[in-house]
Amino acid sequence: MAENVTVARPYAEAIFALADAGGELGKWSQTLAVMASVAANAEVRAATGNPNLTTEQVYGLFAAACGDLVIEAQNFLRVLIENDRLAALPEIRDNYEALKNEREGVVDALITTALPLDDAQLAALVAQLESRFKRKIKPQVAVDANLIGGVHMQVGDEVIDGSVRGKLVAMAAALMK
Repeated sequence: MAENVTVARPYAEAIFALADAGGELGKWSQTLAVMASVAANAEVRAATGNPNLTTEQVYGLFAAACGDLVIEAQNFLRVLIENDRLAALPEIRDNYEALKNEREGVVDALITTALPLDDAQLAALVAQLESRFKRKIKPQVAVDANLIGGVHMQVGDEVIDGSVRGKLVAMAAALMK
């Protein structure tokens, strides 16, 4: 939803500024993850979308599903409910995480391999990526047997394709010229 992405940015920036000023980036990351998870739940969306519920009833339902929330998170939740923005919570979390990662010098990396990596292999690969990108790498690992062999990595918006499948595709393209 492009609209939610646009709507989410100012909320994420406001929460990021609050969390950064209080030195609570990690705490807010966890809180937003819980809130986004609750907002993404189909049953909660159906219940909070009920037009017969007052904003206070929606708040009570949503807050109960989230568990213990600090006062700032409670206030944030009330603002979202009053402005009918609960559906934007997953995008708010994503925007917040991007701001947090930028502040901490961290970049997400999607590492796809043909076979599972053991801890030592993953650590070595992450170390190489950190050396290359001069940033801390936060890896997400996936296994895709269609790669045949090797590894396909996406770090930020850069793609490094060292897979056998990628090499075969490149060779096929070269032969077609």
